[in-house]
Amino acid sequence: MGVPIASWPMHSDQPRNGFLVTEMLKIGVIVREWEKREELVSASTIENVVRKLMASEEGNVIRKRAEEFGEAVRQSTEKWGTSRIELDSFIAHITR
Repeated sequence: MGVPIASWPMHSDQPRNGFLVTEMLKIGVIVREWEKREELVSASTIENVVRKLMASEEGNVIRKRAEEFGEAVRQSTEKWGTSRIELDSFIAHITR
């Protein structure tokens, strides 16, 4: 949707997705590392992450990147977008 993500992995594929969002795509900030999943997260930790995303220079960069990423995803799903073309191709393949 083009908004930054506060990543808080708890189970399953979430640690991998958190890594993708924060380290690869750089459109979010980690709330708590997976290795520390048993630790309690304080309200001040969450407050600091939200402040970082919403009221810092780093947050400005992350928000801008998330907005650009969201627009790219929206374009890819439009009529002649890459994701739409691939989905249409897949459907054509499995229904022939």
